[in-house]
Amino acid sequence: MSNTQEMTGDGTPAAELNISLEKVCFIIVKAREFDVKVDPVEPDPASNPADDGERGILEDYDDDPTQAELVGAITSLNEDEVVDLIALTWIGRGDYTAAEWAEARALAFERHRERSARYLIGIPTLGDFLEEGLAALGYSCEEFEVDRL
Repeated sequence: MSNTQEMTGDGTPAAELNISLEKVCFIIVKAREFDVKVDPVEPDPASNPADDGERGILEDYDDDPTQAELVGAITSLNEDEVVDLIALTWIGRGDYTAAEWAEARALAFERHRERSARYLIGIPTLGDFLEEGLAALGYSCEEFEVDRL
């Protein structure tokens, strides 16, 4: 995560989010779990996971709940929360700066449609972009990582 954080003069983050930090951090964790998935070596291993070195955890099987959890987390958000998530992604990707938060939100709101979850999970390294976007605005997931990682 970047150490450059946009803060106001009183030390508060530069932008007010409509989505809770806990929700964004949860989505970051789920996005990273999803990003590491690879195509299965054996489509139907029928083996004990201990026998194969637990490789199945990183393989993307049809019944794997990782994608469903990520999609569910995104689709459960209200419109303002989804707009923030998209804008955070764009800031983290470098499309906008923290100073352009309002502009990024406005465009995300304009383009936000029912397929936002599909759009977001289709972005490689979504978790990294979200984390970088948070950092640029002066936020961090550190307090949530302690409990989860």
